[in-house]
Parts: sequence; C-alpha cells; structure tokens
Amino acid sequence: MAAEWKGKSRGTVLGYKIFIFCIKKLGLRSAYFILYFVAAYFCLFAMDSTKATYYYFHKRLKYSKLKSILSIYRSYFVFGQTIIDKVAISSGLKSKFTYDYDGVERIKEILKQKKGGILISGHMGNFEIAEHFFGELEDNECISLLTTNVEHTAIKDYLDSVTNKSNIKIILIKEDLSHIFEINAALARNEIVCITGDRYIKDSKYLEQELLGKETKFPAGPFLISSRLRVPVLFVYVLKETRKHYHLYARTAEVKHRDAKALLKEYTQSLEWMIKKYPLQWFNYFDFWDANNK
Repeated sequence: MAAEWKGKSRGTVLGYKIFIFCIKKLGLRSAYFILYFVAAYFCLFAMDSTKATYYYFHKRLKYSKLKSILSIYRSYFVFGQTIIDKVAISSGLKSKFTYDYDGVERIKEILKQKKGGILISGHMGNFEIAEHFFGELEDNECISLLTTNVEHTAIKDYLDSVTNKSNIKIILIKEDLSHIFEINAALARNEIVCITGDRYIKDSKYLEQELLGKETKFPAGPFLISSRLRVPVLFVYVLKETRKHYHLYARTAEVKHRDAKALLKEYTQSLEWMIKKYPLQWFNYFDFWDANNK
C-alpha cells in the first residue's frame, strides 16, 4: 500500500501460513486473536496507508481526531477478518457462516436474458467470497473476474494449494486491450463479468467524479466497457455484518449507451451509500483523493 495504488497488496506467504494453521488447527477465534497485534503493527509501520486512511476518516467522513485514529485500527482489524473468512470459507467452512441474499434474484434475472452481464463492485467488504453466494445459481461456473496480473504469485499459489479450487475464471487486463475480446466472448456465453471500479492506477486512463464531497480519479475502463456493451449492469457488494454473518447487495444500474460518465456518477452514489453504511469496510488503503499533492 502506498501513496498511490500500484496494483499490489501487502502480505507474505509466512503470514498466510500462520493464519491458515490457526484456522485449521485452533479455530477462527485464534486467528482473529492474532489480528489484534497485526492491526497494531500496520497502524505503526504502514505509514502511507495509515495516513491515507486517517484522511479518509477525518477529512472525508468528518470524524474527530480520536475517532479517526481508533477507526484506522478497527478498519485494519476488520480487513484482516475478511481475509481469514475468505480462506476459511474456501477451505470448506462455509457452513460456519450465515448469509443474507439481498438482490441475488437480479443476478438470476440477467442470466435468464441470455446475453451475459457485468457486476461492478469495489474494495468494499469481502467481494472475493461472492462466488459462494452464487452457488445457488443454475450455473455457478459462469463468473469471470477482470483483474491485473501484478499480485503476489507466491501467495496466490500457496492459497490455491490449501483451499478449494475456485470456479471463478480470470480475465487479465492487458496493455494491448485483448482482454476486451475475452470479455465479449464471456458475455456471448451468457457469463457474468465482475469488475472493481474504485481503484485508479497512476498513468492509466481515468474519469473524474465526486466521492464524499471531493472530486477524485476513477479507472475509466470499467465504465467505458460497461456503457458500450449493451448488457445488464449491476452494482454488487458483500459486507461483513457480524463475526460470522455476511450480506450481499445487488442493485441494477441504469446504463445509457456510451455514457460512461453517467454510469460512474451512479456508481459513486452507490459506493458512497455503502461507505456510509459500512465505513470501516472500504479497504482502499492509499491516497485516494491525492491529498498529499494538493
């Protein structure tokens, strides 16, 4: 995590091994206990992300200084919980958790239309476990995730070796834009393509829109693609509500053909509503508003 998002997340294979050992041998409670120390570590030693998160709570959400500091710690702690939960659920412990399905019928409806659909989410809550909400769909192998290829492959390889194989297909974002053809092919097969819309990478194409009272940059790709393909678009989030309970939200977007700016505005309104409802679970730990350079 840094002043600007560069496409990589923190973490080491050893850290994941420790958490997975605790989950499998000692239970979720023990893994959560370790987080009390890990969250404190990040508060003190991940200063770029801590400063950016303080700005988010204090300047954008208007929290007091004390509440902002406490919220930084709590946000790191909840973020750690969502990672642990993801590993636990993927390791066969799905039955240990409960789930609310708020709008999943909208996803079923777009599949009935036989032209595919796009789900735009954000780094809110635990979207990576969304596939477990889709298990009740008639075809739960119809999901593709658009992503970059810069995450730590050692961590990914290790997690793949100790968790159940995911049904989600990966579409990598490529400089030659060939991923556009893969998206079109997936939609032609009546598949769902999942995209995150709240993480701009420096020097990439962007659109500007206000969020929490201040204009900032959003990646242009998700909104240009979604507004041009003439397929249904949903905003989807999966949020942690209690220790072992998650809530899926799916809302239909009103998409005007080739009007990416209007789609982005609708998305930011949706994202802002989620942020205000779950302020600790927006896990964008970088200088989202470019506050350090203004």
